Amino acid sequence: MAGEVSALADSWIAVADDAKVNEGVPLAVYPKGVNILLVRVDGVVHAIANKCAHMACPLEGGRLEGYVITCPCHDWSFDVRDGAFTQAGEIVIATYPTKLEDGKIMLSLEGVAL
Repeated sequence: MAGEVSALADSWIAVADDAKVNEGVPLAVYPKGVNILLVRVDGVVHAIANKCAHMACPLEGGRLEGYVITCPCHDWSFDVRDGAFTQAGEIVIATYPTKLEDGKIMLSLEGVAL
């Protein structure tokens, strides 16, 4: 909109020590105030928005089975790799690129309005 300025994040941010992201145990992080859930599955760390597309319930209290996290509020399930709702792939929550650097999990918020 005219007159509005929004900053877009464009760099990698360290969000957690690699050792703190345990296999199959979701970890909530808040880089630049963005609520994100880190999930390690088969040794790979995935980053997904920490709120359900249904009623915005936090996914951090949900049940993780393989690559699927189920919301604790109303049982909506999402694939942590791509954010797709398992019952209707057209419903998607945000995912974020991650990488490991110097023992830290790095996350990119590139393109996210802050």
